[in-house]
Amino acid sequence: MIRDTPFCPEGLEKDISPQTGSHNSLVRLDRNVVPRFSKQAVIFSPETDFDFNRMQDHLEFMIELAKLYKEIEGDVDEVDEVARQVWHTPTELFKVCSDNKYTCSKPWYGFAIAKYLVSEYKLNHFPHKDLIIYEMRAERQDVRDAKDHNRCVTVINKSIFDWDVHVPEHCFFLGMEVIDNFAHDLIRYDINTLEPRQALVSTDANGEYTEIYEPVGQDSLISRYLATRKEVGYRSPVLSRKLWNALLKNMPLAPNLTAPEFIPIKLFMLLETLKTHFPQHQLVLSDFSSLPDSIDGVDAPVAQTHYKATMVPCFTYMVQPGWFDIFFPTNFELLRDMYLRVCRGTGAGNDKGVRVLIHREFCERYGDIERTTTRGGENPILMYYENMKMILT
Repeated sequence: MIRDTPFCPEGLEKDISPQTGSHNSLVRLDRNVVPRFSKQAVIFSPETDFDFNRMQDHLEFMIELAKLYKEIEGDVDEVDEVARQVWHTPTELFKVCSDNKYTCSKPWYGFAIAKYLVSEYKLNHFPHKDLIIYEMRAERQDVRDAKDHNRCVTVINKSIFDWDVHVPEHCFFLGMEVIDNFAHDLIRYDINTLEPRQALVSTDANGEYTEIYEPVGQDSLISRYLATRKEVGYRSPVLSRKLWNALLKNMPLAPNLTAPEFIPIKLFMLLETLKTHFPQHQLVLSDFSSLPDSIDGVDAPVAQTHYKATMVPCFTYMVQPGWFDIFFPTNFELLRDMYLRVCRGTGAGNDKGVRVLIHREFCERYGDIERTTTRGGENPILMYYENMKMILT
C-alpha cells in the first residue's frame, strides 16, 4: 500500500485524452492531465507597438503595459466573475515603432531570431542549400497572417508527435515558448529500493481523484527516458537526499515514496522525432527555465488562474478544466545533454555546437539593442524574461 498518496479536493482536470479521445477512469498523467492551456486565455498582442526610444525608462513601459492589460482584461462576459487570462511572450512585447511613426510592426525580438538563423545559414550553407525553416507552434498561435503575406509559407496542421514525413534536407527547427505546455509524467521513487514508480489518477464514483502508482517498467517511454537520462550522468535531486531518505526508512508511518518529480516525456519524444525525421536539423528552442509559485516537486509546474483581476496560484495540477493554465519550467542543461545523446549520439559536453544561452545573452548577441533602449538608457528586452533560456544547435 502506498501511504503518501495525496488526495486533492479540487479535483483533477477532467479532459478527454488527446490520444484515445475518450474519458478514462484510470489515466496516465502524460496523456491526459497536465498540459492544459486555459480555454479562457488570450495571447497578448498589442495593436499599437511600443516606442521604447521615446520612453523615459522601463517604468514608463510597465505603466503603458498595465494600461493595455487593463483594457483587455476588462473585456469579460459579465455573467462570469473569472476574467480571461492574458499571456504575453517576448515576440509580442518587444515590437517598436520605426522613425516618426507610432503604429507599425517591428518585432525586434523576432528580428534577433531571424538574424541568428540567417547568420548560421550564410556561414555554413549558403549558396549550396536552400534556407528551410520549420516552426512548431501552439494550437492557439495564429499563423494566418504569415501565410497571407508570404507565399513561401506553408501551414501544416499536424501535431509534431504525429509527424511521419522524412525531411532529409538541412533545416532549422524552431519552437518559441511552446515546450512549457508539453505534457509531463509524474514519478516517485520507492524509499527502500529507489525504483521509480509512475503516477496514474483514479476517479471514484463521486468524481473525486486520487493518485496511485505502478512500476515504471510497464511504460516503455518512461523507461527509455530514464535510461537515457542515466547515460548522461544525471541524478534526480530527490535521490540525492540520501540522509533524509535513510531517516524516512526508520520513521513510523513515514511515506514509502520520495517527493514527486515531473519528467518531460513529450519533450523527449520531440528529440526522438527530430533524430528520426529531421536528421539534418538545427534546433532553436526557447522557454522558461524556472517559474515562481510552482507546486511541490522537482521541475514542477505552475497551475494558476485569474480571478477578479488577481492571479491565483494553486497547490495542485488537479484543477477544474478550462479555467487554469498549467505550464512547466525546462532544465535546459539537462535538455542539452539529452539532445546530445539522442540526436548526436555523443556524451554530455562533447559538442561545442550545442549551446544554452540565457535570454539576455541571446538578445545582446543578435538583437538590435538600440531600438529597444529607452531615453534613460534602460533596455526592457534585456531586463525582462530573466527566467528564460534558449538551446541552439
